[in-house]
Amino acid sequence: MAPPSPRLVVPIDLKKKPWEQKYPLHNRWHPHIPAVAEVTEGELFRVEMMDWSGGSIADNDSAMDIKSGHYLSGPIRVLDKEGVPAKPGDLLAVEICNLGPLPGDEWGYTATYDRENGGGFLTDHFPSAIKAIWYFEGIYAYSPHIPGVRFPGLNHPGVIGTAPSIELLNIWNERERKLVEKGPSSLKICEVVHQRPLANLPTKRSCLLGLINEGTSEWEKIASEAARTVPGRENGGNCDIKNISTGSKIYLPVFVEGANLSAGDMHFSQGDGEISLCGAIEMSGFLELKCEIIRGGMKEYLTPMGPTELHVNPIFEIGPVEPRFSEWLVFEGISVDESGRQHFMDATVAYKRAVLNAIDYISKFGYSKEQAYLLLSSCPCEGRLSGIVDVPNAVATIAIPTAIFDQDIRPKSGRLPVGPRVVKKLPDVLRCSYDGDLPITQNLSKDKEN
Repeated sequence: MAPPSPRLVVPIDLKKKPWEQKYPLHNRWHPHIPAVAEVTEGELFRVEMMDWSGGSIADNDSAMDIKSGHYLSGPIRVLDKEGVPAKPGDLLAVEICNLGPLPGDEWGYTATYDRENGGGFLTDHFPSAIKAIWYFEGIYAYSPHIPGVRFPGLNHPGVIGTAPSIELLNIWNERERKLVEKGPSSLKICEVVHQRPLANLPTKRSCLLGLINEGTSEWEKIASEAARTVPGRENGGNCDIKNISTGSKIYLPVFVEGANLSAGDMHFSQGDGEISLCGAIEMSGFLELKCEIIRGGMKEYLTPMGPTELHVNPIFEIGPVEPRFSEWLVFEGISVDESGRQHFMDATVAYKRAVLNAIDYISKFGYSKEQAYLLLSSCPCEGRLSGIVDVPNAVATIAIPTAIFDQDIRPKSGRLPVGPRVVKKLPDVLRCSYDGDLPITQNLSKDKEN
């Protein structure tokens, strides 16, 4: 007999707000956010998700709506076949059997925040909020705002993780609070990457806690200590790993009884690094999952990288399905910043340089730099930490599949191509004006040429 269809455990109505759903969504990590459903290991179940913004970003001609946070479906309590819940110290093996956009909502967007609202990896070069809309044709995506490119997507959840214990939650909040209190002067990389804030601390503002009603004493307490979903942490969370896709299996540490699995932030496609921040092709979507509980697996298979047994990180298997490309154009970067200043083995600076080099190169073929920025954040490009031993320069690379373009972008003898094969700069991405007063970083050599 054929197996039954996946059981829908978390449905989504796209006409309703995150807090109006049958099972209200949540946008924080906390052990006391109650589970909305139970599943049994080995059971195939379906979870539906709004896009990460909770539907606040629209298919329109404005970038004014780029300002939100992750809305997650769940938590989901996981039991073994005898009805015993997952326990702290177990591993939760989560297999992705199927995933994709929600039917009837086959579109997405790539964007970056205004610099005053958090910006992106290159916020000192691109301070304005910008947005591009993408439409899906089966496995392919194309954008009216970035013409001349079309590529297959590798769908994946940007956020998937288990609930932290109170002890782990306290560890997160303490170390991130110290980072904020010390400020940019404590970390030299802050002078180069320019992203702010340095960490997102617990706040009651815009807090959504699933089944817990706002205004109650329980809500007030949890909202004041629940962790923001912005970074990836020991529980998994917002890791934005594009290869966690169809057929992948994720091994998540369990910190609370039942594991309390949550997921959201679905992506149609993403480049390594998701550099523009809302940098994948963000979409609503669904996951069809199966879970297995590996008793005692956290201690058996995960090595703590910190002072407690809670300082562990998930592992995962890459699935067998992904876009296949045979030709790539690869850009290098070293740990020397835009001012020509040498940094010691700094892989972040090296990757920033590789990305900037790629953006400047792509702009030679008729694209604006804003279009190139969003494209590198959303297309299936590959980032690599290529060298980490040859002092003083770390070497990072970003590889772009050449087949995504409708023109040949490889270097050749003679002048750059001209004529109908060159993409015109209009239509361009949707862009807001930048009204802040933070300085903009200049590419000195490029400015001298222009």
